[in-house]
Amino acid sequence: MTQPTGELFDLGYQHYDGPREGRMRARKAVFIDGFRTTLGLGRGAGAKVLPMLLFGSAMAPAIILALINSLSEGQIDLPGHAEYYQIVSVVLLIFAAIIAPELLCPDRRNGVISLYLVRPLSITDYVAARWLAFFAVTILLVYSGQIVLLAGLVLAAADPLEYLKDNWLDIPRILAAGFLLAAFITTLPLAVSAFTDRRAFAAAFVIGIFIISAAAAGALTECDNNHGRGPGGQCENVTGDAAKWFGMMDVSRVPTNVNQIIFDAESAGVRSRLTSELPRIVPIGWYIILTGGLATTLWLRYRRISA
Repeated sequence: MTQPTGELFDLGYQHYDGPREGRMRARKAVFIDGFRTTLGLGRGAGAKVLPMLLFGSAMAPAIILALINSLSEGQIDLPGHAEYYQIVSVVLLIFAAIIAPELLCPDRRNGVISLYLVRPLSITDYVAARWLAFFAVTILLVYSGQIVLLAGLVLAAADPLEYLKDNWLDIPRILAAGFLLAAFITTLPLAVSAFTDRRAFAAAFVIGIFIISAAAAGALTECDNNHGRGPGGQCENVTGDAAKWFGMMDVSRVPTNVNQIIFDAESAGVRSRLTSELPRIVPIGWYIILTGGLATTLWLRYRRISA
């Protein structure tokens, strides 16, 4: 009988003496991977189509408004910066509902969360890096349209410098409102995605939240045709004075209500008018509670997964 033989090869294994970047390098890697995933970079052409279409849909209103304002030389009263956020929020919500689950669901379905945690990376680092990656893409999308719109308004003005002098407060308002809008749109779908490893389920649930909450708010704040009009020609709502509170049930309008406060814009529509009747601290507080609660839920959910 032949005996098994073995050979020992000297492959030159050596101890690593290079720089050890540690925890921050791990955070950066997760962030970059999330940023690339959101935009479909490093994958096939199909993965890039949806981000490109949604980006174009968000930019289109700003480009159209800027062109019309330039051609009309500012003679037509067009929607401004506050209205742009209201217009584009629908596109952003769809974008978030479809793309955000891609950052969390595959990692849990493929069981790679434990591999991330082998490195000097905590579960808080992982969640924060994923959140920041999607937030970075969202806020880039939000600000890009406002920059185009602002450029169009400035160039269409008879005196661009005078226009900037008269409207310079729009810039900090754009930054503040855009930040809050992006934070809400980032947090909600990621919090929902933490409870399922199926991207389609997460996307459908997020879109369902928007549709159901809007329908419920609309039903509870609609005009009561049986009682005619109240003082000033305004309709009486079916829920009476409580309608102003029921109007806040529409989840998609949570950042929009804060946006109107920041820009001090006049409210358009029944639900916006009702919300404007409330003290300003109410919609601001509701935004903080909802966004903060969703962020806490996301973090606690992953703490439980990693335990």
